[in-house]
Amino acid sequence: MSPTRERNWWGWGYADARIDPHGVRAHAATLFGFGELPAVEDPVPLAAIDLPAPRLEVRGLPAGSSDRLARVHHSLGKSYPDTIRAFRGRLDHVVDAVATPADEAQVEAVLEWAAGANAAIIPYGGGTSVVGGIEPRGAALERFDGVISLDLTRLDRVLELDEHSRAALIQAGASGPILEEQLRAHGLTMRFFPQSFELATLGGWLATRAGGHFATARTHVDDLTESIRALTPSGVWESRRLPGSGAGVSPDRMLLGSEGALGVITQAWMRVQPRPAHRASQAVRFDSFSAGAEAVRAIAQSGLTPANLRLLDELEARQTAAGDGSHAVLVLGFESTAPEVEVDDDLRRGLALCREHGGVYEQRPKGTPTGGGAVDTWRDAFLAMPYLRDAMVRCGVLTDTFETAITWERFPAFHAHVTAAVREALGEPCRVSCRFTHVYPDGPAPYYTVIAPAERGGELEQWQRMKQAAGDAIMAGGGTITHHHAVGRDHRPWYDEQRPDLFAAALTGAKAAVDPRGLMNPGVLVG
Repeated sequence: MSPTRERNWWGWGYADARIDPHGVRAHAATLFGFGELPAVEDPVPLAAIDLPAPRLEVRGLPAGSSDRLARVHHSLGKSYPDTIRAFRGRLDHVVDAVATPADEAQVEAVLEWAAGANAAIIPYGGGTSVVGGIEPRGAALERFDGVISLDLTRLDRVLELDEHSRAALIQAGASGPILEEQLRAHGLTMRFFPQSFELATLGGWLATRAGGHFATARTHVDDLTESIRALTPSGVWESRRLPGSGAGVSPDRMLLGSEGALGVITQAWMRVQPRPAHRASQAVRFDSFSAGAEAVRAIAQSGLTPANLRLLDELEARQTAAGDGSHAVLVLGFESTAPEVEVDDDLRRGLALCREHGGVYEQRPKGTPTGGGAVDTWRDAFLAMPYLRDAMVRCGVLTDTFETAITWERFPAFHAHVTAAVREALGEPCRVSCRFTHVYPDGPAPYYTVIAPAERGGELEQWQRMKQAAGDAIMAGGGTITHHHAVGRDHRPWYDEQRPDLFAAALTGAKAAVDPRGLMNPGVLVG
């Protein structure tokens, strides 16, 4: 928790950054054609929520507390259903205690205490999971005498810098702003900016295989990881620090995406770089999303590696004020860390490929700074989107997102099928927009935003219809149930379908080896 800013207990981010829902209400009704929306609604007061008494006596729990507000904050993530439940005062599943260790020795002590108390442990970073990754439901409640949320945010330091090799040893509880502030003092950056940047932590990024700043090449946190250290109920799991290795199954890869099921990630050596010396970007308009997609494919397969290659469909462009809704918009940008290596030529090559596919953009005289306009407008809207969602909840609007990845030759049919399935599940009026967040030579990562009038009082059932339809359509079309949002508990049914059965058995065996009693985040990935 920030020592100076109050966290919003029922929704995203900080209380002082909330968006006024009254202005949103009028704008949303016009923008989406929903007609007049219901009156703005207030959340149930925190004091009115009836929390169950802790099942555990926290006496002896290292750095432990059963504080009411701490239990609320640590029992829900930031998905749409999480937000609705908190807004309505429905905290159905609540952790019994929160432990905030200050060092690895205390983390180990918490693990030992939990084993003796038959308590499940859910590792916690920024609390930004949108897939039920930190909620104590299912096995966590049924098989154990209590649940402890293990908050790593006091482990937030850059412990060591290797400027020669450009790597930093960073504790897992460091949030994006905290780790970047420490690296900035040395002229360095991890250059990893997911939408959850202001709150999410390095350990959370690693545990969920988060997607970051780069739209091509180094798209996942995996690509920035040199080695990882984790504490498990059976001992320490730490890989050797290397630039690369072909020695068997990677110990880092097993921890990446492990979602707290194999242990508690406490620190990692991460690749860092100098802060960008040159940037160049441009917004490009296309008559259609499909035309823009072909331009994006050409760029991704050209050998160019833009830092930004984000395509917004017509509705997405209008929602974010990057366009007027009559055309798709591509945000194209390049970066260089070396003062002597400029990127203007790369931008020109990318724009030439856009022109070949019908792209239109503002011509700038040579030497004119790029960016601005639609580029900056989209970035600002991107950062504000989680706060805007909370305002829409108060206005009676359902808004949620889901993401996936698919190969290029299947994308057109896949896209049509997924959007149609969601619209059918929610009925009219319903709006489904799409953007590409990350792009590979062999396919895009489409990110969908769903907006519809909420069925007040029935939002969770309405959301479940949408989620079921989206997940089933993704699986039927051959996509992945998640590209960078993780599995958690919400995606388990489709993850079980996606993964090979023998792999599931192997993962179960690995968990049994490091966590024989199944204490670690039960219910995610396996079991």
